[in-house]
Amino acid sequence: MDYATLKALKPSEFTEAADGYRAVSSMADHAYASAESQIPTRLRAGLRGEAVDEAVVQLGLLAQNFHYTQVECGLAATALNALAASLTTAKSKLDAALSDAEAAKFSVGPDGSVSYPPAGQEKDGKLPDGGTVSGSAKGKPSGNVIDPTKDANDLSSALERQAANIHPNPNFGKAVDIANRIAQAVADATEADTQWAPKLRKLKADDDLVVTDKDWADVQADTGEVRSGAADYLSHIKPPPAGGDPKANAEWWKGLSADEQAAYLSLNAAQVGALDGLPSVTRDEANRTVLAERKAEFQIRLDAIPPQPQKYIPSGRDYPAVVLNPEWSRWDKKYSDEKAMLEKNLDGMNAIQARFDSTGKEGLPEAYLLGFDTKDGGRAIVANGNPDTAAHTAVFVPGTYTSIVKTEDYIHHMSELWKETNAQAEGRQVSTITWIGYDAPQSIVPEAMKKHYAEDAAPDLNRFMAGLENLQGGDDKSHTTIIGHSYGSTVLGAASNAGDLRADDMIAVGSPGMLVGHARELDAGEGHVWSQSAGALDDQVPAGGKFAGLGGGNKWWKEMLPFGSVWGQNVPSDEDFGANIMANDSNSHTDYWRDHSLSIRNQASVVAGRYDDVQRG
Repeated sequence: MDYATLKALKPSEFTEAADGYRAVSSMADHAYASAESQIPTRLRAGLRGEAVDEAVVQLGLLAQNFHYTQVECGLAATALNALAASLTTAKSKLDAALSDAEAAKFSVGPDGSVSYPPAGQEKDGKLPDGGTVSGSAKGKPSGNVIDPTKDANDLSSALERQAANIHPNPNFGKAVDIANRIAQAVADATEADTQWAPKLRKLKADDDLVVTDKDWADVQADTGEVRSGAADYLSHIKPPPAGGDPKANAEWWKGLSADEQAAYLSLNAAQVGALDGLPSVTRDEANRTVLAERKAEFQIRLDAIPPQPQKYIPSGRDYPAVVLNPEWSRWDKKYSDEKAMLEKNLDGMNAIQARFDSTGKEGLPEAYLLGFDTKDGGRAIVANGNPDTAAHTAVFVPGTYTSIVKTEDYIHHMSELWKETNAQAEGRQVSTITWIGYDAPQSIVPEAMKKHYAEDAAPDLNRFMAGLENLQGGDDKSHTTIIGHSYGSTVLGAASNAGDLRADDMIAVGSPGMLVGHARELDAGEGHVWSQSAGALDDQVPAGGKFAGLGGGNKWWKEMLPFGSVWGQNVPSDEDFGANIMANDSNSHTDYWRDHSLSIRNQASVVAGRYDDVQRG
């Protein structure tokens, strides 16, 4: 970068290139959706056999290429726009300086130096000579303007004296000012070029057709590079409002232009994907990128762990014949916990991807990833069908032992519920959502006997439900059912106690208690609270919840008898609780979503609003 280059520069060429990359990113996004879900759905709807199965596998690989292209081209577009913005500012400074030089009838040389004519008062019978000055960017002395042997104060004083026309030719000070502005513009452009050239060079794909874990790891690194460089460019975009209010989040997002939305998402996918109130399509796009990056990162870390040594080795003696291998002990201490953590999270991520790959099987709709994180026990919010446009929506909150490792089971529960509900919905759109969105108890004793896990989860659940309602257009736009299994029903009770839980119906399945003594105390209202519980021999959780004090009620012996507060509590399966008791054919605490079971059909009837079809218990 130099004066001549900046003078000839057209920043619009960079923005046009950015528009091209953004267009490619958008086309890749559409192609990704087609290859990953739409085309497999059509194939599976009309064809069967090994050829179809293999075609779907190949489409999945193609979809990965399109996804990678979408994300990387989005980053390239943002980087080019940020570069163009910096160059535009520098070019504007240069153009303004050149305009002032022309107005003053100064000439600018090919190196950016400024020549000024004679002018001023006669001295000794002649005018002060004209001359040529070279400019200096701030802090970078050169030419006639600044003496590099002086300190900063002397330099400043020198410039002030020049500006005050101490020089006998008043044109000198004007020329110095213009020359400095030219030098500063070139310095600014040089800085932008130096900053962005290596970042843009890194945005290159391998010359092959396979998107590897290393490729996605590079995406993660590229995102960090572009984010740090584009901070000034994106500084005009306000961050999401504090507090996480879904309506405020939605208004913030709608207030951004399409280009601003694309740029913010490409650099802040994890943040965008976690914002309740944003469209499900937007959250899904963001979270799929996070999923791909985390999956690659965790797989690379897992692959880097050396093989586990043999645990026992021959002792070389008659007794004992074998001893614990010291190398195994060292390996176990260093790698065992990390390996277990990585494998657990990868199992959960693979289960999410498996649901994406199942689109079209047995009529399953497209899946949407509405939340994803690997912190603590992990988060995963997966929807079957778009809840934004659904006429019937169900949200499933699982209970004790919930973590990302259980994702496969819970996604299966809601996939089966979608099928059963869709069969009863008379053509209206259905969405069923798995909400692994809180830190659940990881033991029966003592964790599942404590209320604080539910109370801590309540605000997050309320925000999620409020966000759904806002996206759907209000509380009368979609019939919404929230289902809590085991301790998950306790979370429902806590959310109802903590605020306004936006649900038309509530189903408590195998509930240990909902922190209230009667259905009328819950937000859905007495007639819209439902309970499903197997017999005491098959499901001991309701009785255990009484002992833990997770229910409620006001029976007289609570204050009169030892342990009275325990046995005087109501849980949803108690007649005195006032819930609608649904029949079920569950054989255990985890059997309520068995394929084609009475239990799941009854739940589907509630979700579809067909209350008369529910078989009562």
